[in-house]
Amino acid sequence: MARNSYYTGPKSDHFDGTRFFIRGVTRDKTRGEMLRWMAGRRRAPWPKHAPSPFHDHPPARVEGEALRVTLVGHATFLIQTEGLNILIDPVWSKRASPVQWAGPLRVNPPGVAFENLPRLDAVLVSHNHYDHMDMATLSALARRDAPRVITPLGNDAIMWRSDRNIDAQAHDWGARVPLNGRLAVHLEPAYHWSARGLGDHRMALWCAFVIETPAGAIYHIADTGWGAGAIFSAVREKYGAPRLAMIPIGAYEPRWFMGEQHVDPEEALRIFQLCGARRAVGHHWGTFQLTDEPIDEPERRLHAALDAAGIDRKLFHAMRPGESLDIFE
Repeated sequence: MARNSYYTGPKSDHFDGTRFFIRGVTRDKTRGEMLRWMAGRRRAPWPKHAPSPFHDHPPARVEGEALRVTLVGHATFLIQTEGLNILIDPVWSKRASPVQWAGPLRVNPPGVAFENLPRLDAVLVSHNHYDHMDMATLSALARRDAPRVITPLGNDAIMWRSDRNIDAQAHDWGARVPLNGRLAVHLEPAYHWSARGLGDHRMALWCAFVIETPAGAIYHIADTGWGAGAIFSAVREKYGAPRLAMIPIGAYEPRWFMGEQHVDPEEALRIFQLCGARRAVGHHWGTFQLTDEPIDEPERRLHAALDAAGIDRKLFHAMRPGESLDIFE
């Protein structure tokens, strides 16, 4: 039996002693499915460069209940509210890959230059895939600001193998982690998986985050499939209708292979409706070509789904790198 070198802990309803799972949902791809996917890929052509028209220089702080959210790129967000600066899944590297000479290459630069980042109080890392956990960026942040890094079980060990100076704090689903007297971070399930290599599938946990604020919850889903859909309505039942939901809309083709781990734009809209969020932003598109759909298809399909449902496009906006959103209500 494989040995988990990232995490040792008691069995639970989502950990079998070696690997994490979601009962009734988790199913690893077979070798045959992997070969079929690689042999049959029909990748839409992406441009080598697709710069965003936006570039942000965030303020040092945003005080009170005002909320400022900036998409740096892909799934990297800066959240500013209540005087705190929170960075999610930071990736400033040129490739989402274990090496910088091969692998998915970013087609647009980060929408916030690293040197223009305000001083960070906390970093949230949802899981260990390379487009979400970038060790070069985490080490640079540790040297610069030494922020707390809040992450699911097992990911602390991965970070420390690369850099012991990273202040990684690992938690299970259901944990509540206070940030100050007014904000706290909760770790919630997502229909996804984890791996850094070929032999460590699901040996570290993955999660969605809910940031508890006086003005309402911020629900950030880094990666998820639709699954049974139950986890999205559960967020509304537990926290109330979120003030803002941050929902992935890209990296979904071909559906037969990607559907269990990445939602498409129509499913993203269903998540928005199920969780009851007042507003939503779409991410996880247009920066790294991870799957087969065209670069602009996620936004086009999201717009079509919103129009068909009679929902104002302003309520669920597909963000581009460097774009910021200010919310005061």
